Amino acid sequence: MFQSGSKIDLLNPRSDAWTDRDLAVGLSRTNRWGGHSAWDYPLSVAQHSLAVLAIREAMPGRPLTAGEALRELLHDAPEALMGGLDIITPLKPILGDAFRALDTRLQAAVNRRYDLPPWTVASHREHKQADHQAAANEALHVVGWRRPALRKTLGIEIAPMEHDPLDLPDAVVPWEPWPPYVAADRFLDKLKALQKARGEACFRRAAA
Repeated sequence: MFQSGSKIDLLNPRSDAWTDRDLAVGLSRTNRWGGHSAWDYPLSVAQHSLAVLAIREAMPGRPLTAGEALRELLHDAPEALMGGLDIITPLKPILGDAFRALDTRLQAAVNRRYDLPPWTVASHREHKQADHQAAANEALHVVGWRRPALRKTLGIEIAPMEHDPLDLPDAVVPWEPWPPYVAADRFLDKLKALQKARGEACFRRAAA
């Protein structure tokens, strides 16, 4: 059950089965890296999602539309809907087709709910670059892996960034995982801002 009291049928998920806040809270309480962290808090998927968006927005090329930015922000949304599960990469092949089907169903519900544009080959490649960049940053600065182990043990080829891409909350230092309530509020604020921006863009196009 979500914080709002709503429930979701994982075999036939409806796109109105959760509130935006349910999603934000769920992602703020879903841990990256199996919950391992060199800090007081584990890193939440909500904070990771905001970081991926920030990295993607800073990449060269045309600015993202609000819909494209929403697609980046919500790329891990199914993890909140399936009960706060961020499966570590080595386990995903073991879980097999049933898990992939569940993830696909939930992502489809998210896509319908937020009317997300489909990925193109180019946009998905750029998304994966931002996602891998975030993972490299997290491995070094959050979990505490040493640089030589990133490539040798984790297979991460991309160099970590030196500067945290996020606008930091008060009293938080770079790379520090945020408390869940902070991550939830920041994620929800961004989600609402992007929804508003997309609505305004649609209105301008209709009025032109």
